Amino acid sequence: MIPKKIITVTPENVKQETLFCVKDITNPGFENKRKWFEKRYKEGLQLKILKNADDKMIGFIEYVPAKYAWRPVDADNYMFIHCMYVYSKKDRNKGYGTLLINEAEREAKSNNMDGVCVMTSTGVWIANKSIFENNGFIEVDRRGRFELLSKKWNTTASNPTLIDWTAEQEKYQGWHLLYADQCPWQEKSVEAILNVAMDHDIDLKVEKIKTAKEAKHAPSGYGVFNLLHNGKLLEDHYISATRFRNILKKELSTKEKIRM
Repeated sequence: MIPKKIITVTPENVKQETLFCVKDITNPGFENKRKWFEKRYKEGLQLKILKNADDKMIGFIEYVPAKYAWRPVDADNYMFIHCMYVYSKKDRNKGYGTLLINEAEREAKSNNMDGVCVMTSTGVWIANKSIFENNGFIEVDRRGRFELLSKKWNTTASNPTLIDWTAEQEKYQGWHLLYADQCPWQEKSVEAILNVAMDHDIDLKVEKIKTAKEAKHAPSGYGVFNLLHNGKLLEDHYISATRFRNILKKELSTKEKIRM
């Protein structure tokens, strides 16, 4: 079934249309993301939700002028895709992802931009590159497991590049958690991690990333979630309390070995 409409979420209709990832408007993560969204909307951020004829949400895309991207990317005059997702497996491989990507491309062209770019990786929480390669994107940079893909129509424009996030890690000595409200699920993770840290008498310094500039120079590829210990990046996306307990066990056992 070809969907009937793509909804543009705005500050005026966000509580009615929701933010796709979190539909419960009473969820604290929803409210934090809503406030973040309203500020970013003024910078050109767009959130589009794809619906079928029965008004059921199929997928969404979030994109923003790369100058204001919350990822470690340098891409003057490009549009940058933060997130793109088609929820149900039965709805995949039907061209719905292409419809969403086309929204970002149309907006970039209407703003006389040179192209569109996106960061990809393996895993369940960020899109892999195949859907973008199928839509004419090519890999232009790579760091670790993250790839930067670009599709440009101005052939004379410079390719986007990734900012070296590893250069930022050494400054975070001790336990640090930096995160942003760009992802509505991170608040729950931060609360869980803090509780575990307190249970183990860990002095965890938590800092909220408040600007795109801060996110661009965050110490991880994802940018908006960074868990570090003594200059080492431990996680770059939200995790459960159980996962953090396992990290603590490993880190503390390593520390004991060093003492011996």
